[in-house]
Amino acid sequence: MSRIASMRTRLATLNPVSLEIIDESHKHAGHAGSRAGGGHYLLQIVTSEFTGKSTLARHRMIYSALGEMMEREIHALNIQAKTPDEV
Repeated sequence: MSRIASMRTRLATLNPVSLEIIDESHKHAGHAGSRAGGGHYLLQIVTSEFTGKSTLARHRMIYSALGEMMEREIHALNIQAKTPDEV
């Protein structure tokens, strides 16, 4: 399974109504994290699970869902996390 497919599977636990993951690793060629094999991604996620949550809490929910992928497979994650009302 590809990294993005694995990320999608893990993030499905947040019941997203919209989920887009863009691999931006090519923009970071030669960067220390990319040399170690970790990817750089843009994550755009919309879910009602974020309602009433701060930005920090939303990011923690995402990091928790991604689990150990954050340790090796994902070097950088640009997160845009919104509720349906914020879109």
